Amino acid sequence: MNKNMRFLIFFGIILGIHFLVNFYIYKRGVQGLGAMPQLLPYLRGIMLFLTLAYPAGRFLEKIWYSPISSFIHWSGAFWFAGMLYFVLIIFTLDLFRWSNMLFHFMPDKLSSNYTHIKLITTYVASALVVVTVLLGHINAWTPKIVKKTIHIHKAGGERKTLKIVAASDIHLGTIIGPRKTAKLVNTINSLKPDIILFAGDVVDEDVKPVIEQNLGKNLLHLKAPLGVYASTGNHEYIGGAEEAVQYLESHGINILRDETVFLDSCFYLVGREDKEKTSFTSVPRKTVRELLSPLDKQKPIILLDHQPFHLELAQEAGVDLQISGHTHHGQLWPLGYITQKIFEVSRGYKQKGNTHFYVSTGYGTWGPPVRIGNRPEILAFTLEFE
Repeated sequence: MNKNMRFLIFFGIILGIHFLVNFYIYKRGVQGLGAMPQLLPYLRGIMLFLTLAYPAGRFLEKIWYSPISSFIHWSGAFWFAGMLYFVLIIFTLDLFRWSNMLFHFMPDKLSSNYTHIKLITTYVASALVVVTVLLGHINAWTPKIVKKTIHIHKAGGERKTLKIVAASDIHLGTIIGPRKTAKLVNTINSLKPDIILFAGDVVDEDVKPVIEQNLGKNLLHLKAPLGVYASTGNHEYIGGAEEAVQYLESHGINILRDETVFLDSCFYLVGREDKEKTSFTSVPRKTVRELLSPLDKQKPIILLDHQPFHLELAQEAGVDLQISGHTHHGQLWPLGYITQKIFEVSRGYKQKGNTHFYVSTGYGTWGPPVRIGNRPEILAFTLEFE
């Protein structure tokens, strides 16, 4: 089975699940509005628009980027978060209803007025979802600064310390537009870094919205004496890695694609290609051991690797600090519990032997511009050398 066929099957499964989930919400909405049938035509129209909005918006902006395509994209993106919390609430109510059918614990007086109770429950559930998504949107636009001092058991030449400011998963595009990009650049510059690092997913798939909004103009204002470097992420490959890399490099970001640079006669910076490179190009990326084998292991080694799989390989190869992202820590509660099962580190810091790891929750968002249960972040690390 070729790559295109696998993608079509995967996309078909995802789209099928999407429509089934929306049909479940719609059917429960119809039941909930049983006491006010005059609202049903509005429910049908709204549900049809929201169900189609995200795939339609993403498709439309590829051929006609405009305020209309952006509005449709934003609507569908918000609905992803709303869809999740509607399903959680409705399924909880269904469990309650099914339990009552078995054990009959609801008073008969309530059962006799069931239609009106369902209407009130529908209003309350809708209000809860709207408030949750709104608060999550505010949270997604309020990044925190993670400050940490890390001691590296190696000499750094004449340099005793190195101040790194880093971010991952910016997802520049329709959702992460000019305002949030400017906020990122201003915050990074205010921290006065020696070097700026981006651990993949700088671009959110299609680079066209980035070009249309001229987001690279903000990136050109990033300031660090040792430069700005990044590795690729899976979203660069989803949208077309060559075009995304070319755009970023033309706007002051050096992309390390299975490459190493020796900076300030002090430390090595290594950038790995994303794990998805093989899926999209059929060309395997280099292993950590292959990348590090020519290096002087007495010098500090910093690795950018977007997806934090197999941390033990970086430890065994002699990496001193690895910065990753990708997980978003689920982005929406309770999905963080899933990423905790998938990754050894879903977010935050961990040390294995002499190797320090940090997995960032990311600066931007994918899909819904909403974060529940975690904050976006910018990293400000001070490395102390012996």
